[in-house]
Amino acid sequence: MAASSGGMTRAPTDGQLRLITRVARMYHERGVRQVDIAETLHLSQARVSRLLKRAAELGIVRTVVAVAPGVHTEVEEALEDRYGLAEAVVVDVEGSDQDIIAALGSAGATYLETTLTGGEHIGISSWSQTLLAVVDRMRPLRVPGAESVIQLMGGLGSSSVQTQGNRLLTEFARLVGAIATFVPAPALVGNRTMRESLLNDPAMESVAREWAHITMALAGIGSLPPSPLLRASGNAADVADQDRLHAAGAVGDVCLRFFDSAGKLVPSALDDRVVGIDADTLRKIPRRIGIAGGESKHAAIHAAVTGGWVNVLITDTATAAALLQQGISEK
Repeated sequence: MAASSGGMTRAPTDGQLRLITRVARMYHERGVRQVDIAETLHLSQARVSRLLKRAAELGIVRTVVAVAPGVHTEVEEALEDRYGLAEAVVVDVEGSDQDIIAALGSAGATYLETTLTGGEHIGISSWSQTLLAVVDRMRPLRVPGAESVIQLMGGLGSSSVQTQGNRLLTEFARLVGAIATFVPAPALVGNRTMRESLLNDPAMESVAREWAHITMALAGIGSLPPSPLLRASGNAADVADQDRLHAAGAVGDVCLRFFDSAGKLVPSALDDRVVGIDADTLRKIPRRIGIAGGESKHAAIHAAVTGGWVNVLITDTATAAALLQQGISEK
């Protein structure tokens, strides 16, 4: 309410209410600009602004956010609060794994197109079906959205899958207007000595220096046991390694760094054979985007967000519901 000279509040007169209401209707309902309202009603633009503010104070104008169908803002905010995420994107999709991957790909593409504003140094998984779906649905940015894109680990899997990994990096770099950097090594080698020899190579030392300056990571979240599709692609750890990881409590991975149900790193002999970004450097990246969904990955995704392996999550509605339900049960 307006204050009188004596400090008391007073209601606006009928004439004032009429003017306030007319200004509010012109601005909010008819879309007339404030400068044009001022000219039409012979008011100053500053007074038009004050009248609009007064309309809100009196309840003449009330702001209501209408949530569009398929948008799950409340669920996203609940996930952010429960798991300390910087951002959650929940995609309204049900169906097969392929349906979910396609929808997550579209959502991931939209998210990147709207949030990449330039200057980023992006790390990307060497292979991920979901990330390939993102790249296939992205449009080239009009202004470069990043300076560089670098693989987070070496190549792995069959030669056909390695070709897909190369396409993932080069096409994504092209779309965001960045320079692409490959890891000149396989992701998994036979033993620790071979890994150390590769990491001491000047080319790999240069890559490792780039890993330390990454500002954003883009990764899938792997499950243990891996999906049938991943096993068939040749991108999974072998059966013996899977058994050892399972026995140690591992439920999933990001970039072949495996973690248990609480999101804690599971040390294993496999770590000594991975040619890729280490767990500590990975979790220090400011924005770590995980794109994953589907019932088979619920445990892995829960562990990934609990352990801080990702701090931005793009997932489906059923996974989001499972995460929130599990969050309730843990309290």
